[in-house]
Amino acid sequence: MSVEPTIAKTTSDFIRTAVREDLASGRFTYVRTRFPPEPNGYLHIGHAKAMAVDFEIAREFGGTCNLRFDDTNPTKEEQEYVDAIIEDVRWLGYRWHELRFASDYFEQLYEYAVKLIKKGKAYVCDLSPEEIREYRGTLTQPGRESPWRNRSVEENLDLFARMRAGEFPEGSRTLRAKIDMASGNINMRDPVMYRIIYASHHRTGTKWCIYPTYDFAHGQSDSIEGITHSLCSLEYEDHRPLYEWFLRELEIFAPRQIEFARLNLSYTVLSKRKLLQLVKEGHVRGWDDPRMPTLRGLRRRGYTPSAIRDFCARIGVAKADSVVDIAMLEHSLRDELNKSAPRVMAVLRPLRVVIENYPAEQTELLEAINNPEDPAAGVRHVPFGRVLYIEQDDFMENPPPKFYRLAPGREVRLRYGYFIKCVGVVKDAAGNVVELRCTYDPATRGGSAPDGRKVKATIHWVSAAHALPIEARLYDHLFTRPDPDNVAEGESFLDYLNPKSLEVVQGFAEPSVAGSPVGKHYQFERLGYFVVDPDTTPEQLVFNRAVGLKDGWAKASAQG
Repeated sequence: MSVEPTIAKTTSDFIRTAVREDLASGRFTYVRTRFPPEPNGYLHIGHAKAMAVDFEIAREFGGTCNLRFDDTNPTKEEQEYVDAIIEDVRWLGYRWHELRFASDYFEQLYEYAVKLIKKGKAYVCDLSPEEIREYRGTLTQPGRESPWRNRSVEENLDLFARMRAGEFPEGSRTLRAKIDMASGNINMRDPVMYRIIYASHHRTGTKWCIYPTYDFAHGQSDSIEGITHSLCSLEYEDHRPLYEWFLRELEIFAPRQIEFARLNLSYTVLSKRKLLQLVKEGHVRGWDDPRMPTLRGLRRRGYTPSAIRDFCARIGVAKADSVVDIAMLEHSLRDELNKSAPRVMAVLRPLRVVIENYPAEQTELLEAINNPEDPAAGVRHVPFGRVLYIEQDDFMENPPPKFYRLAPGREVRLRYGYFIKCVGVVKDAAGNVVELRCTYDPATRGGSAPDGRKVKATIHWVSAAHALPIEARLYDHLFTRPDPDNVAEGESFLDYLNPKSLEVVQGFAEPSVAGSPVGKHYQFERLGYFVVDPDTTPEQLVFNRAVGLKDGWAKASAQG
């Protein structure tokens, strides 16, 4: 049953313009797309962009989108990746119309190949893979025809059936399309359609020993599913003539392939091969390491599905490759968490403060705002006592000009609390300041002085008697250069790994965070946005810094 299209009212781009034209002309009466990952790795932020294009365009035009696994290479594909991809697509918030696999169509694809053989458009070739590459020619030189190119239809049918039956060694024969060895497009120079591979497939086991190539399986799978718009990344533009040739020669339903630029992100690599190398060589803790651009890594870092979708909407689609500043991705998360994350106080590099004139046994509760962006979030009450922790960076014994935080003889405001003045310091044997002696003004509760005196800084704090120990993992870019893929000859992207991409510190947080579930977000005031990590135990909370407070992208875009 066809779906009555709803012409989407969206910001126009070339893909949406093409879809509107196809519906208006009657080329298609409905819209159906597909998101077709190969199950040979984990999804990353680049896949999120492709997902957004496929699913959102289908939604905007009242159509549907299938999730289809292009599982035609049994040597690299695993059920583990299938399960992970399904989980990640769901997590990102997308719901597919049908779950399909290219392996669902292995029998039909075989019959399509037989049809091309009978038409004289495909032949069995005995050249080795190395010889096929040699015979293909170059961008400036035409290819040479295979010695087996003109086998009879009968011989080709017999050999292809025997390939399927497992009579020949792996790699000894292929089925190739008979097109044009002199074509200016190398993809049209008798491309391989089937190869012999003796490997167990994650779904079909050992039923098959010949497997279709991506170029042969993809378009025909699209056709079988009634896909109207096959949206691909730009590297498949040169493959489109082959995509259309197969559909035309088979005389089957023909989707329209449209290419768009894939996502390139600064300070990031998105190559599956390079990501696998990072994991296997131990440069990261695994596929879900928060420094990784995988969806699992981003989720653990603290990114939300809505922030990632917002980022994909902001970057849109383009016809030319470009590099997107990772600060834009950070902006999308920061913008969301600013509105939704409750504020708490935490100290990551604690310095002990003793308020000498505060009653030793007294504890009071100070009212604190949970989120100034959300009045409905209400308030909480933070315990305050004689001994506090503040950040080491909030004190300097010999401050330079324009340092307005705590120093000997100087007064500052404690967030939600009182004015305090430093009256002395305690040092260890090495001369390091380990404790501050301060006094407070009881009349300044709430942060203002009745006599009107002003202070130039407000600092956060945690009551030592009530502080919860936490581990905070502070993440930075995994690479020191914005284009780690673009290195000089003789260099490796690994040469630019950032040795400071992870810093682990032991600190304290206010007691309101006790019992926080994994995935819970907070803004640690003045420090950034943090999320509870799965490594959390009943004995210690572990937080990942998802993103800092400073918004470099918003500032840069405003100036631009």
